[in-house]
Amino acid sequence: MTVADAANKERKAASSGSGRTFKNLSGFEIRPLYGPEDVAGFDDQTDLGLPGEYPYIRGVHQSMYRGRPWTIRQLGSLSSPETANQRIRQLIAMGATGVSICLDMPTIMGRDSDDPLCRGEVGSCGGVAIDSMVDVRHLLEGIDLKAISINFVANAQSAAVLAMLCAVAEEQGVPLNRLMGTLQNDILKEYQAQKSFYFPPRPSMRLIMDTIEYCSRHMPKFNPISISGYHLGSAGATPVQETAFMLANGFCYVEEGMKRGMSVDTFAPRLSFFFKVHNDFFENIAKFRAARGIWATTMREKYGAKDPRSWMFRVHAQTSGSSLTAQQPENNIIRTAIQALAAVLSGTQSLHTNAFDEAFAIPSERAEKLALRTQQIILHESGVVNTVDPLGGSYYLESLTQQMAFECDKYFDAIEKLGGVIPAIEKGFFQKEIADAAYRYQLEIDGKNRIIVGVNEYIDDDAYSVELRAADPDFERKKIDDLRKLRRQRDKKKAAACIDAVRKAAEGTDNVMTPLIEAAKAHVTLGEMIGAFREVFGEYGDMKIF
Repeated sequence: MTVADAANKERKAASSGSGRTFKNLSGFEIRPLYGPEDVAGFDDQTDLGLPGEYPYIRGVHQSMYRGRPWTIRQLGSLSSPETANQRIRQLIAMGATGVSICLDMPTIMGRDSDDPLCRGEVGSCGGVAIDSMVDVRHLLEGIDLKAISINFVANAQSAAVLAMLCAVAEEQGVPLNRLMGTLQNDILKEYQAQKSFYFPPRPSMRLIMDTIEYCSRHMPKFNPISISGYHLGSAGATPVQETAFMLANGFCYVEEGMKRGMSVDTFAPRLSFFFKVHNDFFENIAKFRAARGIWATTMREKYGAKDPRSWMFRVHAQTSGSSLTAQQPENNIIRTAIQALAAVLSGTQSLHTNAFDEAFAIPSERAEKLALRTQQIILHESGVVNTVDPLGGSYYLESLTQQMAFECDKYFDAIEKLGGVIPAIEKGFFQKEIADAAYRYQLEIDGKNRIIVGVNEYIDDDAYSVELRAADPDFERKKIDDLRKLRRQRDKKKAAACIDAVRKAAEGTDNVMTPLIEAAKAHVTLGEMIGAFREVFGEYGDMKIF
């Protein structure tokens, strides 16, 4: 009996008596057993290779976590910059090696705290209210910016936030070439999923490329963009859609940089990515592996990158906030642990673990500590870091990886036929694909074709009490008072001149970062910077896709 005959016999035995169809979140039908014949299609471009070697399917570093653990990056943002600063210090004291800073809704929408449209929203969404470089100064006071990696979850307002960070770094005596951290700065996924955009796609892309160009010249340790699949997945994209659309966006940024005249190897090594880790354990790992292989081969073969660092798909991962349930919230601790383990076995470079009470409100300190300890237990107690790529060679996993790459190629072809990423956005392609996937997923839950423990099965009537973090009811008033005081005390002529310089840069072709940094030093506010851009670029309304 041949190996193939034996495998087929075992498959038949495993599937006998079961009429159920097993599918993962991407809709791939999963067979009962996998064997050598399922991974016989490897060729030169998809060969597994070794960790730290092209095409990096098994990981971007040779020794992976034996050489250096992933960055344990937790959320350090809470309403006021001063409160967030205290939280950052607490996280570092507990063992975090990186911190993510989310923004409140007014800052996300590019408006100051005293904007009439922002009434009742200041400090919302568990994010920090950033009006000026004074807020960034308070946020980062006492934090060693050369040692702690700070990730600003900024997008349409990224250029303004980066300018304030640069101004504070200069004030602290930190050379820009030693500044560590990441700017999310991915505007394409805003049009596709998250929707916090202001300007039309093309001027928005211009601002993104200005930040990438500036960082490639002056900030070699800083990641100017984190190309996000996380938000696509949270909006309802399947894992294969998340992977394909994220990579397509990444290639779009590469092409825009090259059109600007930048050599691909001057900026591609600092491009980074952001993946969501959902509940399907092996599917998550397969998408990381597929993404690494696709990125490496495309960067080398299509875009002619010569620097191996340009081929490396460096990724931050976050466990799935949208998978957390308000029903039986303690179950979320288990979900997060499984997702975190998948991220580590996937070979992530950085990881954020969600707190179990996030389905209710801003995480409590107890829940945040449990989320952090989840990573530390995996790192120090699970043993999965002792060897590099422990799942490499699994017939099932490698078959999934191949299928993921194959399905991504189909999406790349569809996007190319539409004229590329921006034309596809303008035609509503991504938006409709994601909306349809979200609808199908909800139907599966409603029909109990997909079980969510505590939601549509194993339901109980027990009451669960969750500790809620108290909000400061006076914060908004204090923040507005401080902002108005800042405007009264700053050099008004200098601020006005800086705003005019930002506007003129937007009207022309000069990089906006230099005038933005000067504006930040003059205490020009975020809303004033974005307001100058609004005057030049106009505003963009999302299209209806149904």
